[in-house]
Amino acid sequence: MGDHDYIIVGSGINALVAAAMLGKKGHKVLLLERNDRIGGCLRTEEITEPGFIHDVMATTMVLFLTSPAYGAIGKDLEARGLEFAHADLPTGVLRPDGSHVIFSKDRRRNIATFDELSLGDGQTFSREMDALAADAPFLFSLLGGALWSGSTLKNVAGQGWNRGLRKLAAWFGEALTPARGYLETSYRSEDIHALWAPWVLHCGLGPESAYSAEMLKVIGFALELGGAPIVKGGAGTLLTAFERLIKDNGGEIRISADVEAIIPGANRRADGVRLAGGETLKAKAGVICSVTPNQLYERLMKDWPDPLPTEIKAGVASYRYGKGDMQIHYALSELPRWKADAELGKVALLHLTPGLDGVSRAANECERGLLPAEPTVCVGQPVSLDPSRAPEGKSILWLQLPEAPRHIKGDAAGEIATPKDGCWTEEVRERYADRVEALLESHIENFSGIKLARRAYSPGDLEAMNVNLVGGDPYGGYCGLDQFFIWRPFKSSVNHRTHISGLYHIGASAHPGAGLGGGSGFLLASSLK
Repeated sequence: MGDHDYIIVGSGINALVAAAMLGKKGHKVLLLERNDRIGGCLRTEEITEPGFIHDVMATTMVLFLTSPAYGAIGKDLEARGLEFAHADLPTGVLRPDGSHVIFSKDRRRNIATFDELSLGDGQTFSREMDALAADAPFLFSLLGGALWSGSTLKNVAGQGWNRGLRKLAAWFGEALTPARGYLETSYRSEDIHALWAPWVLHCGLGPESAYSAEMLKVIGFALELGGAPIVKGGAGTLLTAFERLIKDNGGEIRISADVEAIIPGANRRADGVRLAGGETLKAKAGVICSVTPNQLYERLMKDWPDPLPTEIKAGVASYRYGKGDMQIHYALSELPRWKADAELGKVALLHLTPGLDGVSRAANECERGLLPAEPTVCVGQPVSLDPSRAPEGKSILWLQLPEAPRHIKGDAAGEIATPKDGCWTEEVRERYADRVEALLESHIENFSGIKLARRAYSPGDLEAMNVNLVGGDPYGGYCGLDQFFIWRPFKSSVNHRTHISGLYHIGASAHPGAGLGGGSGFLLASSLK
C-alpha cells in the first residue's frame, strides 16, 4: 500500500483546492507538479524590470473570492498570508473615439451611468440584476454544482413543481440566449453593448454563442458584488498560502515530478503513478488528475492494459480546443494618463474595443485562424489596487488578448507575414504586440515616453509553460454548449469519475469548466469521504 491516500497530478487552482480540502478531512495527499513551481496559470514573476511584479497569466480573483471553495478554506488561507486588494471600479470599456463607460460596485451609480447613456437602460440593468439575484440559488447550483446527482435532480424537480413545467422550460430557453440578441434587445446604448460584449470572451465564448447572455448577467452580478480583486503582492502569495495549508494538514508537494503514467493494480484499479525517471508512487484511495482529456487518456493512460471504452475513445478524438490567449506586460515609469478620462486609471479591468460588432469580428477572425485586425484588449491596472506591484510612482499594465489563434492562417489586416506551418514565432508575436501597443498609444498620453519594458507571451509560449494550455487555450477546451455542463468533457461523462475505479478527472476540462473558482476540485473533494 502507498504512503498517501490520494495522489494529485497537476497543481492548478482545482488541484490545490482538492488537496487542501482532502487534507482538512484527514487524508494524506501527495501533489505532483511537472514544472519547477506549483500554480498552473497562477504565476508571479519580475519579467520586465526589477521590482515590477507581474501575474504572468491569471490575475483577477473574483471567481475564487465568491466560490464555495473559498467559503470552505478561505479563512485557512487568510491565516497563512492571503490578502486581497479590491477596486471600487471593477471594469469599463474604452472605444476608439474616446467614448467610454465605467462600471462601479455601486448600484445607484451604475443606474445613473446607464441612464445617462440611454434613458431606461439603468432601470433595465437593475431589473436584470434583481432577477438574477432571485434566481441565484438555482442558477449557481447548475453552474457550479454536481450535475449528475440526486440533489440536482431534486432541485430541478422542485423548480418544475414551483414554477410549472412550461415556465421552467421557458427559463432554460431564456438561459440559452446569445449575448448579441440579449444586448441588442435589452439595451439601447451601443456603449453598454460595448461594455459587456468583451466579457463573453473570458468565458471561452463569442457574442453569438448559446448561453453567453446568461454568462454576461452572471459576470455583471459578480463584478458589482465582489469587484475584480487581485492578491496583494501577486498571485504567488495565494500559492504560498495553499502550500502552507496543504503541508500543515500532512500533505506533501513535489515539483519537477513529471508523471508519465497511471499504473493499474491487480483489479485494474488506479493504483498510483510512475514518474518520468521510473519511480513509482502508490495511492491507497485514488489518483486525481488535473489535466486535459488528451493528457489523461493519450499520455498518462497510453500503456493501460485495457483499451479505452468506445465512447471515451470517441470523446477524446472529437474533443475540441478553443481560442488561444496572448499576454502582454508593461513596466511604466509613471501611472498611465488616459486621454478620455483620468478616472479610467482607477478601473481594474478596462477593455479596448470598437464595440459589440468589433468583438464579433475579432472573435470570428481568430476562429478562422487570422490575427485580428483590431483585437479586443483587456487592460489590467494592478497598481491602482495594489501599489506594491511596482516601485513608488511607477506602474505596470497586464494585457490579455483572448482572441489569439491557436494556429495562424494569416493576418486579417494583411500586414504581418505569417509562417506556413501556422506556428507562432518571436517575430509574429512582437509584430502583433506592436499592433496592440499602437492602440495603447492612441489612448494613453506619452505612452512611448513612459514605457520602460514590454514582455509578450504568444499562445505557443503559454503552452510551453503549461501543457494543459493547448494552443494557448486557457479554458481547457472549447466552452460551447455541446462541450459544457453535463457534456464536459465528453457526452458520456458523469461528474469527475472516469471509467477506471479510483481515477478522477478535474481541472478546466471538467465541469464546471475554467476560471479561478476551483469548482471541479471543490466538487470532487466534497464528494470523497
